Amino acid sequence: MHIGLIGLGKMGFNMRERLRNGGVEVTGYDRNPDVTDAASIDELLAAVPTPRLIWVMVPAGDITDAVIKELGEKLDEGDLVIDGGNSRFTEDQKHGELLAAKGIHFADCGVSGGVWGLQNGYGLMAGGDAADIERALPVFDALRPEGNRADSFVHVGGIGAGHYAKMVHNGIEYGLMQAYAEGYQLLASKDIISDLPGTFRAWQKGTVVRSWLLDLLVKALDEDPGLQNIDDYVEDSGEGRWTVEEAIANAIPAPAITAALFARFESREDSSPAMKMVSALRHQFGGHATRPAK
Repeated sequence: MHIGLIGLGKMGFNMRERLRNGGVEVTGYDRNPDVTDAASIDELLAAVPTPRLIWVMVPAGDITDAVIKELGEKLDEGDLVIDGGNSRFTEDQKHGELLAAKGIHFADCGVSGGVWGLQNGYGLMAGGDAADIERALPVFDALRPEGNRADSFVHVGGIGAGHYAKMVHNGIEYGLMQAYAEGYQLLASKDIISDLPGTFRAWQKGTVVRSWLLDLLVKALDEDPGLQNIDDYVEDSGEGRWTVEEAIANAIPAPAITAALFARFESREDSSPAMKMVSALRHQFGGHATRPAK
């Protein structure tokens, strides 16, 4: 299989390498000349055999919208576009309709794994027509971790379903990180606790709170005990907000996720050890930038 990959940033660059390691030929395009394989999208499309499979891995919003519209003008009937970025599911439905009018197929895929995906593989949540998902299975199989496909890949439903599942995944992520971070602050505030990093390390095996996020918490403390070099300002990528908005729209109570989102807003006003930990965790799994301590 030979695919085109548009967007070679933190995620796309590693995904290209993992795909190649998995036997998928990839022609990539990025505006950064140091990483691109093709000088332009036109050159990329000329290199990929028809019917083409083009994976889009660019920032959600206006940039994704512009790329999808450009592909709609340049692709041929029967080609398939997969949006693997963090687009909102409602945008997928608009993009699917735009491309369908030209006979171009569209699918969306929520991708989890962050900067560790190259090494560990990516969790994948796909939305679209069953035939389109089947066509792209060699790509999904190369990206996901080894082992049972159902443990790391799911065809969630129709167009938009993959990104909807990823949105909820990220909302849950907000709540989990906030719980670990509040536990960290509580332990750090108590004078009878003499080994704070060791406490979290001892939870990594055998306890009901063990997880990869906990492993990354321990790694963050190994690298910066006390988190002295990290400011407590924490950004939100948008998907936490969308999760809360969907909870409100559907009258679904989501107090933990909502509180975690609001805690991020609060971090931009006050000093908080808990929010330093959330910032550290976002950097550990996703490579998200931290602010230096004031």
